[in-house]
Amino acid sequence: MTYTVALTGGIGSGKSTVADEFAQQGITVVDADIIARQVVAPGQDALQAIVQRFGPTMLLPDGSLHRALLRQRIFSCDDDKRWLNALLHPLIHTETRRQLEAAHSPYALWVVPLLVENHLQRHADRVLLVDVSRETQLTRTLARDGISRQQAENILASQATREQRLACADDIIDNNGMPQQIAPRVAALHHRYLQLAASAT
Repeated sequence: MTYTVALTGGIGSGKSTVADEFAQQGITVVDADIIARQVVAPGQDALQAIVQRFGPTMLLPDGSLHRALLRQRIFSCDDDKRWLNALLHPLIHTETRRQLEAAHSPYALWVVPLLVENHLQRHADRVLLVDVSRETQLTRTLARDGISRQQAENILASQATREQRLACADDIIDNNGMPQQIAPRVAALHHRYLQLAASAT
């Protein structure tokens, strides 16, 4: 099994920016959010199951999943949320394992926004947290997603707290500052992870 570094952080923390830097170092990036979209793509069994349970309004005109509508539905009903998780989590887990095992780089970066919430840290050799203040999260999320402050607050409330994430982290990138501060921090961690991966084999 490839040595695995799990990258996590709350909404608006800059996980994608950090993951892109690791990719530029030649590291395989396995992104849980991308896999979550793949398993409900048109033609997939999971999308059929969602439509059977919630009806055809869950489809957009192009046949893809109406994510916003599904999100509204599961946020308002715990039973629906549990059903959806039971459907999707095993599919996401299987595809994640496949991609991690197929990684050709010395270690793999596994991007998992809900690592702490879903207690997945035991599946990684090391946990890297992209850490920002709550206010930074809100500012970036509002600017990026065009949602109301209340919606952004609700998303933050549904995620693990900053303290819970910090408690699980082996390494931390402080991303409250300028984007150009990321590259040297990633380069240093990359060097460290190469050493750890080599000593783990």
